[in-house]
Amino acid sequence: MERYALALFQRGSEMAAARGLILVDTKYEFGKKDGEIYLIDEIHTPDSSRYFYAEGYEERFAKGEPQRQLSKEFVREWLMEHGFQGKAGQQVPEMTDEFVNSVSDRYIELYEHITGEKFAKDSSEDILERIEHNVKNLLARLR
Repeated sequence: MERYALALFQRGSEMAAARGLILVDTKYEFGKKDGEIYLIDEIHTPDSSRYFYAEGYEERFAKGEPQRQLSKEFVREWLMEHGFQGKAGQQVPEMTDEFVNSVSDRYIELYEHITGEKFAKDSSEDILERIEHNVKNLLARLR
């Protein structure tokens, strides 16, 4: 698994570098079935990884300044600023529409950086219909 993880990180780092980003850290989840190792769950997403912008990285590092990053770290920071630390009995603070939209914007920014493609928001109001449509399309492409 170590070999797989290092190869995945190397490839993810190369892909990020080609887009002006540094893959700082990430997590991979593996499973084993019938003697075969499988990569499971997401990889290289803002939920599983932290990315720094390559531009300005060295200068910020030299000055001891925080790096410009694309990850969910700012969500964690917001939660802590609002007294939430994931302890038993704690209730997640309500997020304003403005904050939720900023989270969405950051995820879209990362998507566009990594893929080099413009993100197209779906105008569909029926989320379940949209999920079903997307799953069916994916399955059709995989056949």
